[in-house]
Amino acid sequence: MILDKFRLDGKIGVVTGGTKGIGKAIALAFAEAGADIAVVGRSPHPDIEKLILDLGRKYIHHAADLTEREQTRNVIPAIVKRMGEVDILVNNAGIIRRSPAAEHSEDDWDSTLEIDLAATFILCQAAGKIMLKKGEGKIINIASALAFQGGINVTAYTSAKHGVVGLTKALANDWASKGINVNALAPSFFTTEFTEAIQKDPERSKSITARTPAGRWGTPEDIAGAALFLASPASDFIHGVVLPVDGGWLAW
Repeated sequence: MILDKFRLDGKIGVVTGGTKGIGKAIALAFAEAGADIAVVGRSPHPDIEKLILDLGRKYIHHAADLTEREQTRNVIPAIVKRMGEVDILVNNAGIIRRSPAAEHSEDDWDSTLEIDLAATFILCQAAGKIMLKKGEGKIINIASALAFQGGINVTAYTSAKHGVVGLTKALANDWASKGINVNALAPSFFTTEFTEAIQKDPERSKSITARTPAGRWGTPEDIAGAALFLASPASDFIHGVVLPVDGGWLAW
């Protein structure tokens, strides 16, 4: 049955930034499909833990600050020690710093690139080494619609997300023949804490809604199905794809 190909029974899914927003929706979707979940974030959130445990799945929270390289390097080994395996990795954690390009500080550049790009590479590499040994695995990187555009006042973020797309394609080329699928999702504007500043700007928020063919902002639940597809056996022949989840934003 085709629907069986969307099941994740017996799999261990790791989701960075999985306590809220897009990451939380993805973690819940994976759990609903049968996976046990490890969420990576600075602080635990009891609500996501309860939701996943109530589904009958195992859940752990791994505390880590992904601006610290040593902590980032320890994420996958620590989770494997506790969960025994990693089958799916979703690199969702990220930050954004907004300012005009001429005023964008080096500190903002460094911190954004560290979490949004460097940590993504380190976690991909660590998970990839484990997946290579067993000849299978799924890696999903969260890029952005701004991986195709320049954006406004988000110099470091846009640069990092372009890098995530390049990394995704490079790893897909290296690992596709070895049973590992590396793909990315590119959300546009979603109603999460990440975009609170824009949501609170009536003029900008209205302009985004008007420019989106679907006529609305995305919600975290809008991305869960796409993530589940890329994490499941249904996507076994899909490699190096950057799938927009954007209400038609890039088609405009």
